[in-house]
Amino acid sequence: MTPSDLARLRLSNQQITMHKFKSVKELVAWMGAMQAQDYPMAKWAVGARLPHSTDTMIEAALNRGEILRTHVMRPTWHFVSADDIYWMLELTAPQIRASMKFREKWLGLTSAIVAKSNRVIEKALNPDRHLTREELITELNRAKIRTDEYRSGHLLMRAELDGLICSGRTNGKKQTYALLEQRAPKKETPSREESLKKIAQKYFSSHAPATIEDFSWWSGLSVTDTKNALEMVKSKFISETINGNTFWLSNSFPIPQNKSSLFLLPAYDEFLISYADRSASIAAKHQTVSVSSNGIFRPPIVIDGRVTGLWKRALEKEKLTIETTLFRAHSKKEQQSIQHAAEALGKFWGMKEVRCMF
Repeated sequence: MTPSDLARLRLSNQQITMHKFKSVKELVAWMGAMQAQDYPMAKWAVGARLPHSTDTMIEAALNRGEILRTHVMRPTWHFVSADDIYWMLELTAPQIRASMKFREKWLGLTSAIVAKSNRVIEKALNPDRHLTREELITELNRAKIRTDEYRSGHLLMRAELDGLICSGRTNGKKQTYALLEQRAPKKETPSREESLKKIAQKYFSSHAPATIEDFSWWSGLSVTDTKNALEMVKSKFISETINGNTFWLSNSFPIPQNKSSLFLLPAYDEFLISYADRSASIAAKHQTVSVSSNGIFRPPIVIDGRVTGLWKRALEKEKLTIETTLFRAHSKKEQQSIQHAAEALGKFWGMKEVRCMF
């Protein structure tokens, strides 16, 4: 198996070149969790894996509470299926909360203040209210809780990690928060051992081929936990050693045919961000351009599993313009494929006119 095979298998298992799911919830459940701090791009990450879907369709699934946007795993937003939210939070939140302790101390956020903040937020959202960040900050300020110097973001994240709140229905173009138990009725969670087994099964099924280091990075779990989790599921997978690294993948892994493919993937897409080592898909000399020093992932152009450039969008009424930064010369055929991919993106966002700038 070659690095090119790795990239093509990841495209397939991540449902970018192979599509076996029809609903948003099924797709997100298969992926385990999908990084989602850039909301428009995160919706496209789902849409890129569901043919003929639209931005409106993804948002409707969020508004219905089929999938949720909240802080889980690594300390950033993810999309998670409502069926998985409780066990996944129970498994990953303690480690995130532990990593926040120093910042809490620096901000003067004692356990008493966090508890008071949670009570204020819960009261504001009861019985089934959906409030914006600004509206919740107003409630916290009324309760004499400081929200300056990013205290508000910290307190809202703590409320998410404590299983109190998650994403609510959008209010115009604004995101809202709602009580988690109103969005996803609480159910009994499996044991910690079963949850570790479950998260490993999800990751190595949907993101393979991947290493244990990739899994540790993606999940945010400790090295001990990731080793134990892999040990519980590895009988369902096989291993391949490439350049001294052990990759785990399905027992049946027909490498996809060497068929040309081109995709305009979103910023922070799982195809790149979910691996500690991204060299199978992006050359080292291009990584600093694709990913900034402070961890901002830019939208990649991916041809046959390799990043060949970057793209960015400009929206004006019903017109979408795609501007490209190419890492190498692209043939006329490749440029035509980029135009076709841009048109598909335009349909997703409901644009009537699409053009590409090379």
